[in-house]
Amino acid sequence: MSLFTVFAALISITALLSYLNERFLRLPPTIGVMAAALICSLMLAIGGRLGLGLDGFAETMLQQVDFGEVLMKGMLSFLLFAGALHVNLEDLLNRKWSILSLATVGVVISTLVLGGLSYYLVRLFGLELPFGYALLFGALISPTDPIAVLGILRGAGAPKRLEATIIGESLFNDGVGVVVFTVIFGIVVGGNEPSALYIGELFLVEALGGALFGLGLGWVTYRLLKTVDRHLVELLITLAAVTGGYALAGAMHTSGPIAMVVAGLFIGNHGRVFGMSDGSRQYQDIFWELIDEILNAVLFVMIGFEVLVLRWQPVHFAVGLIAIPLSLLVRFGCVGLPISILSKFRDFDPATVRLMTWGGIRGGISIALALSLPPSPARELILVMTYAIVIFSVLVQGLTVGRAVRWAMQRSA
Repeated sequence: MSLFTVFAALISITALLSYLNERFLRLPPTIGVMAAALICSLMLAIGGRLGLGLDGFAETMLQQVDFGEVLMKGMLSFLLFAGALHVNLEDLLNRKWSILSLATVGVVISTLVLGGLSYYLVRLFGLELPFGYALLFGALISPTDPIAVLGILRGAGAPKRLEATIIGESLFNDGVGVVVFTVIFGIVVGGNEPSALYIGELFLVEALGGALFGLGLGWVTYRLLKTVDRHLVELLITLAAVTGGYALAGAMHTSGPIAMVVAGLFIGNHGRVFGMSDGSRQYQDIFWELIDEILNAVLFVMIGFEVLVLRWQPVHFAVGLIAIPLSLLVRFGCVGLPISILSKFRDFDPATVRLMTWGGIRGGISIALALSLPPSPARELILVMTYAIVIFSVLVQGLTVGRAVRWAMQRSA
């Protein structure tokens, strides 16, 4: 099967599922296409059991697509840049300490606590999960990905402060989570010396280096945009910044995700005001909004169909189900601790911790990191646990977070 055939099939399936969702399900776009893809996966699996062989084509197509490679080294750069492009930097700066603490300390604590609890949970079922792999699971499942529910939050009229905190955390903890995962992966799989110097140096180069690189990339892009006023040229400049910048960040061993977030914030705020005309801003907004929505739809379709390649046992399914409330409990604690400390210095909405816990959606990055693990029994178990949390997170939390916001606002009114 050629690469073009795979691409054509993926786009066609995404378009069909998007149409069916819009016509019949009427769910938020990304959630709807993922639900439709999961239903199709279930039907294909049943058809395969009945000897119809319908799952063969889907599995062949999925094997041609390296999900982790496509997301982490392709789609993620566009999604993060597009997401950051329309975020108000002033709102983030007003909540900078809560965002910074949640995206750094919160991710690290969640990794350690959830990893440790998962290690003992698995043992209760008579399974083996090396402690290093348990920490890897904690690292890959800790970053939140609430992009799928941002529209719901805005539609529900979420308080501006809460919305800014959720958006800021989701943008930055993706990059931090990848850095934490990379550190642990290097120690567990790569055999690197787990010294404080190695960990500190990697964090410094990856996280801080990524932020500085993104700032420089955003400034250079802004300077180029300021000197021209032709829509096509400006779109090509921003495309080059995303693709070339992400590739260059990887070559420099800095965090590409963090670089894209910082560059997107710079262009979306300073660049939009001082470097673009009104017509240019309109074209940029339409273009990047379309890129964001199309790639999100494709991503969640891929998540839904990747279930077909899972090799799981009933006991794995049981562990995955218990991992769902466990992850929510850890999330509640890791959000509550920083917020309770910061609340001594500034006001927070009473329902902040509960809403950020329920609004902390896990998504494609967690699955991509799980798929990047080397083949082993531990990998299969981690994949099932990750999928259980992601599917629950997107379908259940994603569909009810708007209702939770409205309920919390009515209580505080």
